[in-house]
Amino acid sequence: MIGWQAVALGDVLTRASDWVALDPDADYKQVTIRLWGKGVVLRGAVKGSAIAAKQQLRVKSGQFIMSKIDARNGAFGLVPDDLDAAVVSQDFPMFSIDEKRMLPGFMAWMSKTDWFVALCRAASEGSTNRVRLKEDRFLAQSVQLPSVEEQLRIVMHLDKAASLLENGQRRAEEVENELKATLSKTFSCLIAHAPRAKMRDVAPLVRRQVAIDLDKKYPELGVRSFGRGLFVKPTLVGSELTWQKLFLIKNGDLVFSNIKAWEGAFAVARSEHDEKVGSHRYLTCVVDPSKTTPDFLFFYLQTQEGLEQIQAASPGSADRNRTLGQTGLEEIEVPVPPLARQQWFDGLQTKAADMRTRNKEAEAELRLLIPSMLHRAFRKGF
Repeated sequence: MIGWQAVALGDVLTRASDWVALDPDADYKQVTIRLWGKGVVLRGAVKGSAIAAKQQLRVKSGQFIMSKIDARNGAFGLVPDDLDAAVVSQDFPMFSIDEKRMLPGFMAWMSKTDWFVALCRAASEGSTNRVRLKEDRFLAQSVQLPSVEEQLRIVMHLDKAASLLENGQRRAEEVENELKATLSKTFSCLIAHAPRAKMRDVAPLVRRQVAIDLDKKYPELGVRSFGRGLFVKPTLVGSELTWQKLFLIKNGDLVFSNIKAWEGAFAVARSEHDEKVGSHRYLTCVVDPSKTTPDFLFFYLQTQEGLEQIQAASPGSADRNRTLGQTGLEEIEVPVPPLARQQWFDGLQTKAADMRTRNKEAEAELRLLIPSMLHRAFRKGF
């Protein structure tokens, strides 16, 4: 990179040390720094009397601040305007930037590169649990700097990409909220005057206990809370099983965690889950396809009304003691509008899922764009 020059960090960063005596009755903002370049944020606001020190360092917006303990894990960044005059302990060294030689924005983007994190690791030392950044060693590290004009061009280019990502994320959130609202409103209209039936009449409990073969392996499933689907757990080996009972899961089953169903831990099994197993903690209901669909029932049971019924069927006072009973599950009443309407609503759910997938793919592409741009902009590293 023509025109870039090697510069010691100590030539463009100056230690800042603004100690302030704490007033026990005054309010103070405290700073914390997220790992892996995710920024400097508010830890909280407290009275001076709640801080276990008589004095602390006062930060200034635009300063570069680091965590001595976690600099090796990317805990550093610029102090934002809304944290000007916040306080930190001496474990957070801060530096003023010589803006005639290095723009704060350039420093911010440079610090997000992998090689800058590696530089901070090289400037840290200590035992496993006591590794600390050594400020003198950090300031002695060399980096490549272009002219201020080139720095500005790079910063503007990267800021634009970051803005695109932020706008894309905001739009994705708006679309997600719109999808949820539309599905919820449509579903409410569908079930408003629909007849009700008990789960045992439209999706009875079916238990398919597996005869354990000592020489066989059993891919096991688990289910995430809050309606976030099934996941594959480590494969079980028959010879290593003792007291456990396993039950077969098939495509289309409604699978419930009997200890976490009250917080939405149930899902519809898909083709990739077919013929896998769950422990005795998992209950499976099989829908009568002439009366309802698994996706329609799942949507209902994840609504507030549906969850309240699941919770009522899961008595107990503590999380681990709130167990969904088999009889209680089968007694839950669910709406059963005409099957054709349920299938039409399932089609809407499929379209919504496809839109979510496209949004996630677009966001993933944007997320990859910035690391790629960082690599090109700072490829010479230090």
